[in-house]
Amino acid sequence: MTATSLSPTMLDDGQTETLADMLHLMGEPNRLRILMLCLDQECPVGDIAQTLDMTPSLTSHHLRLLKAARLVRGRRQGKQVFYEAADDHVRHVLRDLIAHIQEERS
Repeated sequence: MTATSLSPTMLDDGQTETLADMLHLMGEPNRLRILMLCLDQECPVGDIAQTLDMTPSLTSHHLRLLKAARLVRGRRQGKQVFYEAADDHVRHVLRDLIAHIQEERS
């Protein structure tokens, strides 16, 4: 069996590296908390920082990394930027992982 016949969802090396980078970013607890906070609604940076007891500067740093990885997207309104999960793919991945964790504990 060749590597290309293993699965139709096999990724090339670049895609595998991109996926690993995304998972690594989501593996940091503060970034994961930010993502979960932005799953169902847009959140301004200040509210994210306050809710998670982080400085606005640190929050912005994490958001820049998440945005660069296309895990969140921002929308500017005046001086504020509102962030939300980038798309339904991100929402589904996180919700499925959350459901998986909760099943194990039941």
